[in-house]
Amino acid sequence: MSIVTLQLGQCGNQIGLEVFDALFSDAHYPQGLCSKRENEAYQASCKERFFSEQENGVQIARAVLVDMEPKVINQTLSKAARSGQWKYGQHSCFCQKQGSGNNWAYGYSVHGPRHEESIMNLIQKEVEKCDSLSGFFIIMSMAGGTGSGLGAFVTQNLQDQYSNSLKMNQIIWPYGTGEVIVQNYNSILTLSHLYRSSDALLVHENDAVHKICAKLMNIKQISFSDINQVLAHQLGNVFQPTYSMEGSFHYRRNPLGDLMENLVPHPEFKMLGVRNIPQMSENSLAYSTFTWAGLLKHLRQMLISNAKMEEGIDWQVRPPVTGHPTLGKMSLRGFKDPALYTSWLEPDNAFSVWKTQRAFNKYEKSAALVSNSQFLVKPLDMIVGKAWNMFASKAYIHQYTKFGIEEEDFLDSFTLLEQVIASYCNL
Repeated sequence: MSIVTLQLGQCGNQIGLEVFDALFSDAHYPQGLCSKRENEAYQASCKERFFSEQENGVQIARAVLVDMEPKVINQTLSKAARSGQWKYGQHSCFCQKQGSGNNWAYGYSVHGPRHEESIMNLIQKEVEKCDSLSGFFIIMSMAGGTGSGLGAFVTQNLQDQYSNSLKMNQIIWPYGTGEVIVQNYNSILTLSHLYRSSDALLVHENDAVHKICAKLMNIKQISFSDINQVLAHQLGNVFQPTYSMEGSFHYRRNPLGDLMENLVPHPEFKMLGVRNIPQMSENSLAYSTFTWAGLLKHLRQMLISNAKMEEGIDWQVRPPVTGHPTLGKMSLRGFKDPALYTSWLEPDNAFSVWKTQRAFNKYEKSAALVSNSQFLVKPLDMIVGKAWNMFASKAYIHQYTKFGIEEEDFLDSFTLLEQVIASYCNL
């Protein structure tokens, strides 16, 4: 089954490019450490999900690119075409001459309705190229104008027009120090609208990815391109083709559906996070060896201590004692400890393992953990608090009301997100 990716705004388009690049280079990596037959099956599975093929053999990304300014889309198209191995479709882009000026209301209330028909037509054409549609993967930022405002509008439309197809929004959580003065307003409006229309929100925090670049990748001058490559590596790890069941050599047909089934047990809980191990510079990788027991031990402690990377894990944090025997050598059983889950979920139902024999890119052994947990309670509470302080003093509200977003809309967003925070805290 195929996934149609929507790249929205500057952030969505730049990350989307790196994601497709990571997926393509992984599928065609010459040393996948498996047999030729397995390799071909893996490539075919990756292609069915994310690419279609032109007559001349060049693969076309199953994607729609949207931005309100042409510069980033033009750069994205030319970078993909320069690779000579894959590219974006000739008629899969929509851009205009004027951006949203970091104003969520402008993206949602002006650009959305004005360009709705053109954008939805492009999406429909992309859907028609799929033999079978698994759903939509929507890449967008949370703090700007086009990605966040138009992204929320487009996701709502997808919910109306493709109600039976799954929608996963990959959203970029802004830096705590802030790039945009109204980023907290934009963030609460984005999150509250997506909570109503999306099936799952896969969240990456800019601050956490920045730390990975500095401490694990040893990058001195960190650029957005570096950050996007780390994000793409993690997302590629999540969407890497895996076997459908233990002992099977058939690849999973519906990765989006299987992810949702395992990770979103209730519509009140749809915030997902990704942890990935190992992640390091190519120079370090050449001199490193890993064992599965070591990787799993670190990954489990990252989950327990809410660490975003393996460096600096707090090993003192322990889950509550459940009466189960302490585990010696770490195995997957360590993730089935009832203490890790809420009381209304059985560990066997709450945890599942996806495997493949094939190495991911240059990593002989690697593991990604996608979890639905309380990891975002604190950052979400901070964003809601900062937005409320601004709202209470009526700061910048006129920038939104002049485009039809009223004070009641803000209050609705605050109410919904306070409920989300309370629900996660009560787990």
